[in-house]
Amino acid sequence: MYPPNAENEYYLPTAYVKSIRNAGGVPILLPAGETNLAAIVELLDGILLPGGGDIMPQLYGSANHEAVYGISPDRDSWEISLAKAAIANQIPLLGICRGLQVVNVAFGGNLHLHLPDQFSDRLPHRSELPIGCTQHSVKISSPSRLQQALQVSETTVTSWHHQAIDQPATDWQVVAIAEDGVIEAIEHKNHPWAVAVQWHPELSPECEAQQSLFKAFVQAAR
Repeated sequence: MYPPNAENEYYLPTAYVKSIRNAGGVPILLPAGETNLAAIVELLDGILLPGGGDIMPQLYGSANHEAVYGISPDRDSWEISLAKAAIANQIPLLGICRGLQVVNVAFGGNLHLHLPDQFSDRLPHRSELPIGCTQHSVKISSPSRLQQALQVSETTVTSWHHQAIDQPATDWQVVAIAEDGVIEAIEHKNHPWAVAVQWHPELSPECEAQQSLFKAFVQAAR
């Protein structure tokens, strides 16, 4: 879950909940800061790491950047612990946007601090607020668990981010790339089902390919 907002409420956009429910799963929302990780993990069939603010750059060996926003050390620590627990315990794992970045950092990878610095703006990965999201195409590697889930080799995605993977973590392989070369998805080489995407499939509720990612995740968790 996201950290407390201005009203001191933990929150998560309903699109995540709806996508899991529509896929046949039962969502359980976990606020950052829980201390008994082992007991919580025993209750879970799968772990989804959602989007949100940026990760502390110091966690992957970078300096700060003026474009970095939404830092929450408690959330960073909690979600990194969840990612590691999912892999160690063979629990299905789905990372979305920030969730992909958490996974990559958790296992030793790093991030581009601000995509326009490296890739310019020829392919925007987010639009100006208040809209935020934009769309672009990604190419998906085959064979891969992601390709098996979406059943396409190229798809249009809903994108809302300004950071992305620079160097992928050990034991994770790149399985989707945007036209400008930005890494758009990774999956674990040995885990039964651990996939992370840089885009927001929950924001494409009418797209069968995007919603099939949640169905594959829920099916893997059964």
